[in-house]
Amino acid sequence: MPKNIPNELRPVVAAFHGELYNIETIKRELTAKGHRFQDDSVTEILVRLYEEEGDAMPQRLNGKFALAIHDIPKRKMFLARDHLGNVPLYYRVEKDEPLFGCTLKSILQVESVPRELDPLALDDYLTYQYVPHPRTIFKGISKLPPGHCATWMDGKLSVAKYWNPDLNDETDRPYDDLRDELRELLTDAVKIRLHGDEPIGAFLSGGVDSSIITGLTQQLSSSKVRTFSIGFPQREYDETTYSRQAAERFGTDHTELIVTPDVHGIVETIIEHCDEPFADSSLIPTLALCELARKSVTVALSGDGGDELFAGYERYRAVQLGLWADRMPNFVRKFLAGPLRSLIPASTRQRATLRRLKRFLEALGMEPMERYLQWIAIFNRQRRRELYTDEFAEQIAGYDSLCFLDEAATNCKRRDFVAQISLVDLQTYLPCAGLTKVGTAAAAANSLNVRPPLLDHRVIELATKIPLKHKIHGRYGKHIFRDTFRKFLLPATEKRRKMGFGVPIDVWFRGPLKNFVREILLDSQTLNRGYFRREYVERLLNDHFENRFDHAYRIWALLVLELWLRRWM
Repeated sequence: MPKNIPNELRPVVAAFHGELYNIETIKRELTAKGHRFQDDSVTEILVRLYEEEGDAMPQRLNGKFALAIHDIPKRKMFLARDHLGNVPLYYRVEKDEPLFGCTLKSILQVESVPRELDPLALDDYLTYQYVPHPRTIFKGISKLPPGHCATWMDGKLSVAKYWNPDLNDETDRPYDDLRDELRELLTDAVKIRLHGDEPIGAFLSGGVDSSIITGLTQQLSSSKVRTFSIGFPQREYDETTYSRQAAERFGTDHTELIVTPDVHGIVETIIEHCDEPFADSSLIPTLALCELARKSVTVALSGDGGDELFAGYERYRAVQLGLWADRMPNFVRKFLAGPLRSLIPASTRQRATLRRLKRFLEALGMEPMERYLQWIAIFNRQRRRELYTDEFAEQIAGYDSLCFLDEAATNCKRRDFVAQISLVDLQTYLPCAGLTKVGTAAAAANSLNVRPPLLDHRVIELATKIPLKHKIHGRYGKHIFRDTFRKFLLPATEKRRKMGFGVPIDVWFRGPLKNFVREILLDSQTLNRGYFRREYVERLLNDHFENRFDHAYRIWALLVLELWLRRWM
């Protein structure tokens, strides 16, 4: 943490965690206004900026950060978190004083802070695989949402947005103008993230996002960029063929690794570094990727954000199909969701087409947002009812985890529903899962600094205004993104199906982790917590172990939760 720096005019001190890409520009502007600096510390510059801008200062920053300003004469504490939430910021009011920190563990160091689990947070976790902001797994401790600031003054804490792009605003500007601006903004976003003397690399899966970011990075670099990818022995999860082709195209210094991980060791690492229970299993390959990169570089650029900004997830096409199905007569939808769905055989493969079709059909009778939650939930509403004990169900009676998505949707309710869902993901899944995953893995890998240029707030402000018709063409999303940077994409990249960043945990749970999982989840310590029914957990495990159904993601969520509780409660 940089040293605290007093203000020139009155006693003000600052604390900062993260990095700013426009800090030199800000310093030049402040110098022109007469400010003088003792050194080049970011903290000193922030103090001077606060003197000029007051609470509006976060709007001037481009980077990833959590910061605190203590204005001593006003007896005021000001907190802020970066636009998309790359850096977490937790807080609690304790004995009429605010506690805050970039990790939940730092707040738990205060002996008087109770470690009492929030039942609503647990219900959210089992729905989304993470605990959504502003709630945390502990009662009385909150997360500052992305793009928000908090002010403690006169014994009161107030939270407000400082960054509030109009997500209802859809531009009618010409397509070519949008392409030109996107090219200019993203190129500059990559450029400013190449500053400094540290060795810089890039994550390269061979997909659209990583190929474009790597291509721009190599284009702007005076030397070979170091690129990194990992793969797995199971072909279904391996992308190294594509990453290798992309690396040859760009001429990067490429390193790849086929991972046969020490699963028990990875589980221990995850539990140790996660501030809260976090069940996105793609943390496993992200952890391996960050560890690989950290052996050669201290900074790596990533393609995070492309799917949310440019409608790249396959599930957005499912949302589109669901809206078309809503126009069918009611009796047709009932037939599709009932008799026809029952004729489709169950699949034990997570990514099987028939399995996806079955999931699609069973949700046809629901309202669109409820249907979307049904598709993305780890434990959907019905499964959670079967999982919970009566006692635990009473503690969350009347609560609906859907409200997290509904609240995000209010910010973009005038948009086409498919565009609305991508913007909801931008506000929810991306900061709560995508950036948490990268941040946790990078921290575990000896402080690798991961920079995502697509999450430059200027790029986001443009991308959110682009109409859906410029993003989805036929079967493919990211149309304008692909079109703008087509020179960086191989033909194979253009045509191949999106793979995601998964791991074969379904295989692990039927093999090396089978006994371990059974021992943990059916242990008396686990079941005596009173959250889950033994008979449901047993059925879940047996169906998976005997290959009747793939419950890998649900088992993973329960396993991570229990191990996290044993470590941190």
